[in-house]
Amino acid sequence: MSEEKKALNFIEHIIEEDLASGLSKDKLRFRFPPEPNGYLHIGHTKAIGISFGLGETYNAPVNLRFDDTNPAKEEQEYVDAIKKDIAWLGYQWANELYSSDYFQKLYDWAVQMIKDGKAYVDSQTSEEIAQQKGTPTQVGTNSPYRNRSVEENLDLFQRMKAGEFPAGTHILRAKIDMESPNMLMRDPMMYRIMHTEHHRTGTDWCIYPMYDWTHGESDYIEQVSHSLCSLEFKPHRELYNWFRDHVYDYAKEALPMPPKQREFARLNLSYTIMSKRKLLRLVEEGIVSGWNDPRMPTISGLRRRGYTPNSIRKFIDKVGVAKRENVIDVSLLEFCIREDLNKSANRVMAVLDPVKVVITNYPEDKEEWLEAENNQEDDSAGFRKVPFSREIYIEKEDFKEEAGAKFFRLQLGGEVRLKNAYIIKANSVVKGVNGEITEIHCTYDEDTSKKVKGTLHWVSIKHAITAEIREYDRLFMHESPDSDKDKDFMEYVNPKSLTLKTGYLEPSLADVEVGEQFQFQRLGYFNVDDDSTAEKLVFNKTVGLRDSWAKQKPKPQTNENQNKPKPNLQKRSAISVIQQLGKKYTNLAEEKQLKAKAEIEVLAKDVSYDELEPLFGTAVKKAGTRIATLIALKVMLKNGLERNDAINVFIEKAKEDKNDVLVAEASGI
Repeated sequence: MSEEKKALNFIEHIIEEDLASGLSKDKLRFRFPPEPNGYLHIGHTKAIGISFGLGETYNAPVNLRFDDTNPAKEEQEYVDAIKKDIAWLGYQWANELYSSDYFQKLYDWAVQMIKDGKAYVDSQTSEEIAQQKGTPTQVGTNSPYRNRSVEENLDLFQRMKAGEFPAGTHILRAKIDMESPNMLMRDPMMYRIMHTEHHRTGTDWCIYPMYDWTHGESDYIEQVSHSLCSLEFKPHRELYNWFRDHVYDYAKEALPMPPKQREFARLNLSYTIMSKRKLLRLVEEGIVSGWNDPRMPTISGLRRRGYTPNSIRKFIDKVGVAKRENVIDVSLLEFCIREDLNKSANRVMAVLDPVKVVITNYPEDKEEWLEAENNQEDDSAGFRKVPFSREIYIEKEDFKEEAGAKFFRLQLGGEVRLKNAYIIKANSVVKGVNGEITEIHCTYDEDTSKKVKGTLHWVSIKHAITAEIREYDRLFMHESPDSDKDKDFMEYVNPKSLTLKTGYLEPSLADVEVGEQFQFQRLGYFNVDDDSTAEKLVFNKTVGLRDSWAKQKPKPQTNENQNKPKPNLQKRSAISVIQQLGKKYTNLAEEKQLKAKAEIEVLAKDVSYDELEPLFGTAVKKAGTRIATLIALKVMLKNGLERNDAINVFIEKAKEDKNDVLVAEASGI
């Protein structure tokens, strides 16, 4: 098998095998089939990325089909939002389709199934049907209406369609096997009566097809070659195939391609709710301001918070396509947006918790416009001018009257560099009646060549503009807020998920537009919120410069060797120690390299993939860190970690390196 084939995920392998078995490439067709009963969230981006990604890989059409079979919960608002989100992510669909387009065809096929003795009208109550279905360990029993004649079933079904009966009086069921070990095969419902207006078909119908009947047959009508869905639908595959095989007999000449259902692990994210029903509750109970609240995991919420399409697509690439369920740490998503904005966001200065600094030896009437680099990561970003004057703001936490040797910011008698400006020295403070420092009096030095350890951001007070700053924290305080069956997930809502502040910003931000993104130096990445106006600027904090939650996570439990002497390793996380060992690795003698390698192999057992994966992007010149990453990765793969595209790319890139040790480690995986 070629190196290229090794990098394929399991779905691509299935497609390649089908092509090798004779499926024509021009018959490949995929679809993304959302139900328009809510807004898309981060969990959907995996399904979107898989389906549209395959379309791009194989140059095959991808349909956007709305499975709109439940008019009681579906709205045009959701349709519009879904289309906007997918387009924003950068994907294009071949056709915009709706399951409601097929209501007549589905009805005609259902009539044919009644005629073939494969469907019947049941007139039991929902409670009776539920009881008669049995349990996973106890077989079901046949409905007393199961053996109605074809004529009676046709008559009742036609009258159901005509609106003669109230909701709940009759349903249409498939006649399969009430003793099947798969409860979904125990005469599943195909149609129910609903006197509810549909957002597209209006009052044309008062019976609506069930999802399992509609979904697969819509795939078949559209001649989808590979129907891809998440793992919770795996038990449905047997029913999917049963329905598909029956309608294939009715339409195989016009529709020769029977679709193939395959399942992948859904995206589960820590500290996040993925249920549309639960997200709707957050909206309805006013916990958030709406579906696009920046704390929501919806795509519209992430967009408003400042996430970029590229960061989300990169995140999906890193997560990969797997067959087993797992939970991805939300810090990986945050890492992706940091990495993206680091390259694209201009640096500016803002102070969010100000204390006044008076530079006593700077003339009162003087001001200067100093040159500041916009983004050192982008050579084309250029420079801007920032004003400097006698009175400036700095962050309160950047000053202490007395501080230890490890405090590299401003303290009495100490010096720091002001970003893009001068070096200042703190000489005295002014305090208010409650003892709080209200002013710091400093002197400045025009000799900026001096070496000082600290650099602070600042803004000139008389030039500063104000803005409302919305700082967001995780919406839930529990890593898995809906995992406790004995507690309502709402109990884990973080009461401090939103903090409002007044920020003082450099004047270059006076004319920003909604959606623009910036790095507030030393504070994080921020974007201009939808609520922002020329009269009142509003900024959202997208993400901090570092993972502030990493320190709050419990340390991994040590094993039975915890009492063995390793004093320098016990207070730090395993991944941190691996990084430290990697930094020194290439400078060590061979004997010490072997010792470091053994330590890394032990530490790797306490490292998660989400912790290791960000190291795949380590700079080429940092060969030692990449070697340490490969050593840990080899252990994790041996212990059951499933390979994905990100892993394969990292290994292949390492094999092409000039460092012999790095190449050897990569080749050994």
